[in-house]
Amino acid sequence: MIRTFTFVLALALPISVAEAQTVVVVRHAEKADGGHDPDLSSAGHARAQALAQALKGARLTHVLTTPLKRTQQTAAPAAQAAGVAVTPMALGGGAAAHVARVAAAARQTSVDGTVLIVGHSNTVPEIARALGDAAPEPLTECDYDRLTIIQLGGPAPKTIHARYGAPTEACAAKP
Repeated sequence: MIRTFTFVLALALPISVAEAQTVVVVRHAEKADGGHDPDLSSAGHARAQALAQALKGARLTHVLTTPLKRTQQTAAPAAQAAGVAVTPMALGGGAAAHVARVAAAARQTSVDGTVLIVGHSNTVPEIARALGDAAPEPLTECDYDRLTIIQLGGPAPKTIHARYGAPTEACAAKP
C-alpha cells in the first residue's frame, strides 16, 4: 500500500508545483514472452494499473511513450484516468537521439502539470539524466517497479527515486 503513495512524496519537495513542472519516468511494465513487440503480461497489466493509482491526483497533462505496445499499454490506464492522449515518440536515430527528443518534448510541455514518460531499461536512466537527475538508477532486465520523479524549475531539478506496485524479483546472474 505504501508504494502507491510515492508520488505524494514528490509534491513535498521545496518547490511548489505551480512553479515547477513534474516529470515521472518509468520503464514499461512486465511483458509477455515472444516477438519484437509483445503485449504486457498479466503482471504487466496489474503494474500499469498500479502506476495509474500511484499517479492519481498528479495532474497528468502529457504522456510520452515509444511506439512499442508495452510502453503504450503501461501508460494507458494513467492516461485514460487523466483524460489525456498517449503520445508515441519515434525511436529512429538510436538511443541517444530518442533520449534527446523525449527530454526536449517533456521540457516543452506546460509547467503546471505532470508529464509521464514510459521507456525501456536502456533509455529510462538516460532520459532521467537528460532531465537533470544527477544520479539516475541503472535498470536491469528485471526492474519494473522503479519510478523517478523529477521537478524541473528553480535553481536545479529535484529528484526522488521510488518504487511502485508489486516488488520485482531480483535478476539471476547471467553466466
